[in-house]
Amino acid sequence: MKQFITQFSRFFVGFLFIISGLIKLNDPLGFSYKLAEYFSEAVFNLPFLTPFSFYLALFLVIVEVLLGIMLLIGYKTKFTIWSLLLMIVFFTFLTFYSAYYNVVKDCGCFGDALHLTPWQSFTKDVVLLFFILILFINKKLIKPLFFNSGFQNAIVFLGLAACIFMAYSVLNHLPIIDFRPYKVGTNIQKGMKIPEGAPKSVVEMVFIYKVNGDNQEFTEKDLMNIPEGAEFVDRKDKVISEGYVPPIHDFTMTKDGSDYKDELLQEPKLLMIVTYDLAIAEELGMQKLQKLNQDATSKGYKVIGMTNSSEQEIEKAQKKYNLKFDFYTCDAIALKTIERANPSIVILEKGTVKQKVHYNDIPDLKF
Repeated sequence: MKQFITQFSRFFVGFLFIISGLIKLNDPLGFSYKLAEYFSEAVFNLPFLTPFSFYLALFLVIVEVLLGIMLLIGYKTKFTIWSLLLMIVFFTFLTFYSAYYNVVKDCGCFGDALHLTPWQSFTKDVVLLFFILILFINKKLIKPLFFNSGFQNAIVFLGLAACIFMAYSVLNHLPIIDFRPYKVGTNIQKGMKIPEGAPKSVVEMVFIYKVNGDNQEFTEKDLMNIPEGAEFVDRKDKVISEGYVPPIHDFTMTKDGSDYKDELLQEPKLLMIVTYDLAIAEELGMQKLQKLNQDATSKGYKVIGMTNSSEQEIEKAQKKYNLKFDFYTCDAIALKTIERANPSIVILEKGTVKQKVHYNDIPDLKF
């Protein structure tokens, strides 16, 4: 029985680490955004780590896949199990902190393929911790799958090479599988709709007053108990329970203070150039955009830019790269969700995503 439980734990943990790692490796930039959220002032207040989010994300997902492979083949068992234990203890702490303080809504454990609530993420890590502890206690029962050490080394090396190749591919093109709300075939208008009868958010108003020099919070039912002479400071909304959130939200196409999305999403041929931050946009990609604009316009497409940059940054980029199309603004997170490359290209037909390409793949566009 002990042998069976140990081997079950071995394959359960190994396959789960590989699957979880590969899903995140399919979109390492997305995972880096999640790490940056953990490093933000609102969570752990470690802003000095934010510039390293991408490199940490890439390192962690590759290690996750390799540890899964190493466990399955029984490679360097002691090192592998200790590494798994330290990693899961660390992530269990992160998910508990997120759940208890409600600071990160989704841990990103399975990227955009599977969204877990903070408490679901914590429960998942506790289950993994349980099985890894079984492996730790019974590590002597884990034998190499192949007794030829050279063959074992080759499998780990090939796993590392495959991970590096996959990372290079998705960072310079598109994810192999697109799990995001804006994948090809999605209609943006439908993605923004809230179904009839969907649960609504329950929000409580909280009033902040300064009482004897200290800020105190009062709910609506406590307003009669506010001491005389207290000074009003602020009001905030506290979410008691979150209602239905459509897969596509915070999507706008704003220009000069007006939102043109209802009009633009009816265009039969719309080419969007998405560059969430013009200040850090890839110069090689930006240099290709005016030629793309000319080609698309000649085929009857309306070409627009989508960014979260200021008016000054827009004018600077238009002048620097001789761009002859208008820019509309949208939330940066929404734009990063559409496509990770900065810039990237999306073709819409009456609001339905028909094509998406990285700036390296502009020649692949079919007008």
